[in-house]
Amino acid sequence: MKKVIYIKPDANIHGVYRPINVNAPIVGETTLSGLKNPPPLSLYIHIPWCVKKCPYCDFNSHESKQAIPEKRYVAALIKDLEQSIPRVYGRKIKSVFFGGGTPSLFSAASIDEILSAVRMLTPLDYGAEITLEANPGTVDTAHFSGYKQAGVNRVSLGIQSFNADYLKALGRIHNDKQAIAAAELALKTFERVNLDVMYALPNQTLEHALQDAKQAVALNPDHLSFYHLTLEPNTPFHRTPPSLPNDDVSADMQEQIETLLHDNGYEHYETSAFCKPNSHARHNLNYWQFGDYLGIGAGAHSKLSFHDKITRETRHKNPKAFMENAEAGNATDNIWTIAQADLGFEFMMNTLRLTNGFEKSLFQNRTGLPWDAVSMRIAKALNKGLITQDLQKISPTLLGQRYLNNLLEIFLN
Repeated sequence: MKKVIYIKPDANIHGVYRPINVNAPIVGETTLSGLKNPPPLSLYIHIPWCVKKCPYCDFNSHESKQAIPEKRYVAALIKDLEQSIPRVYGRKIKSVFFGGGTPSLFSAASIDEILSAVRMLTPLDYGAEITLEANPGTVDTAHFSGYKQAGVNRVSLGIQSFNADYLKALGRIHNDKQAIAAAELALKTFERVNLDVMYALPNQTLEHALQDAKQAVALNPDHLSFYHLTLEPNTPFHRTPPSLPNDDVSADMQEQIETLLHDNGYEHYETSAFCKPNSHARHNLNYWQFGDYLGIGAGAHSKLSFHDKITRETRHKNPKAFMENAEAGNATDNIWTIAQADLGFEFMMNTLRLTNGFEKSLFQNRTGLPWDAVSMRIAKALNKGLITQDLQKISPTLLGQRYLNNLLEIFLN
C-alpha cells in the first residue's frame, strides 16, 4: 500500500497548523530561548468572508449572506495593527499576505487603505512580496489593475481544478472557463502568480488529475501549489464523505504530477509547492524556515520571537467579535509562550516540509536551543531512513517526504 501525504494549501498558513497549547493561559512557562537576533518578520492579513463556503474548507471563513461590513472591518484591521506595533516595534516587514476567506471580495480601495496603513505604521521592506489570494469567480480586469496599483505584486488564485464537473463537486463558485480566464488575466497583470490546484478529488481519475496538471503547466505561472483534498473535521465533506480515490491511486497522482512539473522546469521545494527558478514564495518560505509572522484580522495567528521566549497569539475568530474587540483596543484573544519542550517539534513541523531541508545552525538561531535538544530524535529519524545528515544540513529523504507525518511524530513531545 502506498503512502500519500494529505496537505492543505500553502496559502493560508495560519489555518494549516493548529498551534500547540492553543488553550494555554496567557501566563505560562517562560522559555529561556536565548535568541540573539529575531528572525525575519512577515505580516498576514485575514479577510474572513466568502461568497460560498466550500464543503471541504475548515479555514476561518464565513458566507457573505448579508452585505459585508467592509469599511468597518478595514478600520478594525488597522486598529489591530496599531495595537500590535509595540510587540514588533522597529522590525522590518519582509512580506505581506492577504488570505481568507476571499480577499478579492474587497475593493482595490480597501486593499490600498490597508497597505497605506502598513507603510505608515511599520518599516515595510522595499520590494516586499505582497500577495493577495483571489477567487476566479470574483475578479475582473478592474479588480486586478486596482490591486496592482495599491501595491499587490503577487496573486494566488484558488483554481482547484480546470474541470467543470470537479469544480461543481467541490462547491466552487467558478467554472472551468472562468478558471482559465482568471489565470490568463492574472498572468497578464502580475509578474508573479501562484495557482492552487487540488488532486484526489471526488471520483477523480488519474487521467483527469494529470489533465489539470498539464493545463496548469501550459499557463506557465512562476509558482504552482498541488495538494491532496483532505476531509477535515467539522466540514460537510467530513460529515458526509464523497467517494475519493484510494491511497494507491492518490499516490500515483502525486508521483506523476511531481514528475510532470519537474520535467517542465518546476522545482519541488516544499511539500506542496513548486516554482520556476528564483520564484519561491518568500512569504511562505518564512513560515517553513520558522520565521516570525504577525497575523491580524478575525481568527489570525501570530508567532513572535523575543530574547527570552517565543509566543503565539490568536485573534477573535468571529468577524463581529473581532471588530468589536479591535474597536475596544483588544483585538488579541489569547497570547501564550511556546513551552521549551515543544519548540523542537514546532521547528521541525515547518522546516522538514522543505525538500532541501535546513542548515543545522538555523535550529539554534530560530529556537535559541542547543542542537543537543533534538540530537537523539535526529538519530532516530536517521535510523528509520527518513532524513539525511551531513556536517551542516538535515534534509528529508524521499521516504521522509512521503511519510512526513511519521517523520514529524518522532519530534512530538
